[in-house]
Amino acid sequence: MSAGYRPKRKVRVGRVVAVVLVVLLAFGIGMWVYVDSTLKRIDALTDYEGRPADTPGTNWLLVGSDARDDLTEEQKTQLSTGDAGGRRTDTIMLLHIPEGSGKATLVSVPRDSYVDIPGNGKNKINAAFAIGGPRLLVQTVEGATGVYVDHYMEIGFGGFAGIVDAIGGVDMCIEQPMKDPLAGLDLQPGCQELDGAQALGFVRTRAFARADLERVQNQRKFLAALSEKATGFSVLANPFRAFPLLFAATDSISVADGDHLHHLAGMALAMGGGVDTVTVPVGGTPTIGDVGSVVQWDRDNALRLFGALEQDQPVPADLLQPPA
Repeated sequence: MSAGYRPKRKVRVGRVVAVVLVVLLAFGIGMWVYVDSTLKRIDALTDYEGRPADTPGTNWLLVGSDARDDLTEEQKTQLSTGDAGGRRTDTIMLLHIPEGSGKATLVSVPRDSYVDIPGNGKNKINAAFAIGGPRLLVQTVEGATGVYVDHYMEIGFGGFAGIVDAIGGVDMCIEQPMKDPLAGLDLQPGCQELDGAQALGFVRTRAFARADLERVQNQRKFLAALSEKATGFSVLANPFRAFPLLFAATDSISVADGDHLHHLAGMALAMGGGVDTVTVPVGGTPTIGDVGSVVQWDRDNALRLFGALEQDQPVPADLLQPPA
């Protein structure tokens, strides 16, 4: 009699496994749809006369704003953000993901870059964001680089720190002491895990001889390390890390209308395997009238850089910087 029951038991076990898998799949799909539906979307990308034609590969404009609107006074103190009116961009990066194989390229655009802002003359590039928000910033970047922007992502101070804390911190190797009271930063040399507040200070500080030009290098290094950990097994396979990361992202990240969670996942995966890094080549840093100290691009090398991205070709090796 026992022999006759074995097939039924096997069938029952198989059904249980199948039901569990279906439930897990349905839960995963439902969670994905829910998180996608809660993403903050903004009007950042729009067609306009003279816009560059769509180019091969995928281009993201990544913006770190100094928005403090969602921070309590306690959080402002903890993150050493202070108070400031208006909205500005502390970080502007262009990420190019090639259509075929090959590394993505992460380009830092110095926020003091002196460029044409449509309808507003020449000014620092971050003034475009203060004047006209994401739409004008995207149009300004496209006009200055000739590169078509496919996707847009923006994150503020509190959101950045929250994402770092959600994945349990990010490992960074510090080569020399970094101390900047204005950014709430006090780090000693050595490899260490940075929490959200420390990470925010690390990417904000300009306490270097080369100020913003050195800061953008630290920003690229940290973004690459953050992407690598966020897409790693230790986070994705751990629900106590993966779910807080998902919810922290939806609370703090703004994307363009038409952007979805799978676009963000693709971006993170493209960066997680390592990226080629470069700062827009600098020709000089003069002081211009009421605008103040600005960054002027090395026109010839900037054309080489953005021409390669526009054609989905590798960036010339002499323009690249040490890998992040």
